[in-house]
Formats: sequence, structure tokens, C-alpha cells
Amino acid sequence: MSSTREAYGAALAELAEKYEFFVFDADLSKATQTVHFAKKYPDRFTDMGIAECNMMGYAAGYAASGAVVFASTFAAFAAGRAYDQIRNSIAYPNLNVKIAATHGGVLIGADGGSHQCVEDLALMRAVPNMAILYPADTAETKRCVEEAIEYKGPVYLRFGRLDSPEIYTGAKVCRAGIGKGTLVLDGQDVTIVAVGDMVSRAMEAAGRLQEDGICAEVIDMASVKPIDAELLLESVKKTGCAVTAEDHNVLGGLGGAVCEVLSKQYPVPVEMVGVQDVFGCSGVPGELAEHYGLTGENIIEAVRRTIKRKEGKS
Repeated sequence: MSSTREAYGAALAELAEKYEFFVFDADLSKATQTVHFAKKYPDRFTDMGIAECNMMGYAAGYAASGAVVFASTFAAFAAGRAYDQIRNSIAYPNLNVKIAATHGGVLIGADGGSHQCVEDLALMRAVPNMAILYPADTAETKRCVEEAIEYKGPVYLRFGRLDSPEIYTGAKVCRAGIGKGTLVLDGQDVTIVAVGDMVSRAMEAAGRLQEDGICAEVIDMASVKPIDAELLLESVKKTGCAVTAEDHNVLGGLGGAVCEVLSKQYPVPVEMVGVQDVFGCSGVPGELAEHYGLTGENIIEAVRRTIKRKEGKS
């Protein structure tokens, strides 16, 4: 078990043998784990210093010359500090830059509200031409990194800091890609759509709900944009209600993306588990999960609420 940011660093070093790409970092290579690529391929790596806006501009220039570029930093500094450069220099000309944002959400721990970015998915979802991938474990991370390399256009990849339980082991097959999520657990009573660290919590919740006779279907929606509407609709047409779970503001992130699809095509009751439109605070991850309502128990409570709404109970 390791974090998705560590899996990202390992994937870069491994995939560089197969693909030609460059990696930039904003003086955070040990934290973002691009340090492994830098040691193995120093001629293809540049530390841009604490200058995220410049880094995005350089990445755009490389991409305009035909290169594939990964620009790595914390989510707060990528989506936040460098938003203008991403919008105008990368997304507007539809360039082949992959923005690798680590340390997303509040579960990164003691860094506090200035670094706990809870609005990055909302910002990137609203940028035309931008695809968003948010993997849940190491196997899915490698798949998403390779998918980003092969995809023509800008991609925002979000990685966590915590060690993540492995979802795709044994017979479980990851189908993540641009526009593709993965059904990780079959059910018929409720659809739980989760991303990142919340996928394992959704699986935990589904196991506990099963003991009470509630059979939850769990979707790992690694492609936040474009969302896998086909998979989502197929599931909710069977279950009749849904819960979303994300380490992100409930406004504008996965929950918003799911509701945008369902409100237009198949309206059902939906409950959102996530950060309730507040900034983060310093603390250990377990305490923060409790404080912000990001636990398996919070998902279970949301499931019970949405099933009651489906059944027309008060």
C-alpha cells in the first residue's frame, strides 16, 4: 500500500522507457515524487523553482513545439496560483500539457487550509478542453498517467498524500481512462460514486451496509471530466438513488458533475459526501476525516438518507 503521489512518481520513471516526455517541477520534487524521474532522466527534467506560473508557461512552450510535458506541484499551487496560465496558455490553445497536482483535499493532514485545496476540481472542470483524472490506488494511477500521455490535449491529474488501500487486486480490473470510470462493486439499492481516497471508504461503507441488507453499487469515477455518463446512468436506472463521495468541496466537484448528468437525463435523489464549502484546517488525517465528514460512516448515513428519499419517507 502506498500513496497515489508515490505511484505517480514511480509511473513516470517506468513509462519514460516507453514514451518520450518531459517533467517540470516547482521545487517540490521529493513531495510530488518526480525526484525518481529526475535521477533517472536528468536531461528530461527541470526544476523550475517556486514559480508555478512560469512553469506552466514553459510547459506550454514545450508543448507548442510538439512535446508532451508533465508540470508537477501541489494542487493549491497548480489550480490556484497558476490558473491564469493554465487557462490562457495551456487550455485555450489545447496544448499537450499534463498538470500533475499532488496533495489535493483536506486529508493531506497538517499543512492546513492554505495548502488543502478543496476547489481545484471545480476550477479545472470549468476550463474548456481540460480533462480530469483522479485515481484511487497505485494500479489506477499508472493507468491514468499512461492515459494522459497518450491523450492529445491538457489533462489535470489529482493525487493524494495518504497511503491508499489497493482497490484493483486479484480479479478486479481497472477500466479508468479519459471518459471512463470503473464499476468496482455490483449492487441494486444505491449507487455510490467515489474518487481518490474516498473509493476505499465507499467500499468499506458498502461492506457494512451489506450486513444490514442494503446492497450498494460502487463506482470509481476516476474520470471526473469527461464523466462516464453511460456507466453512471446504467447504474442509477437500476438503483434509483445515488451518493457521491470526494475529498473536495461538494460545490463544483464530483457531486456537481454527477448531478449535472442525472438532472438532465434521469433525476433521482442524490446525497453528497464531501467538504461542506469550508476551508481546511490543520490536523492528522483521521481527525480531519471525522471533522469534515469524510468517513465510511458518513457515507453510510448519506446512503440511508437517499434511500429514504427514494422510498418517499420523511
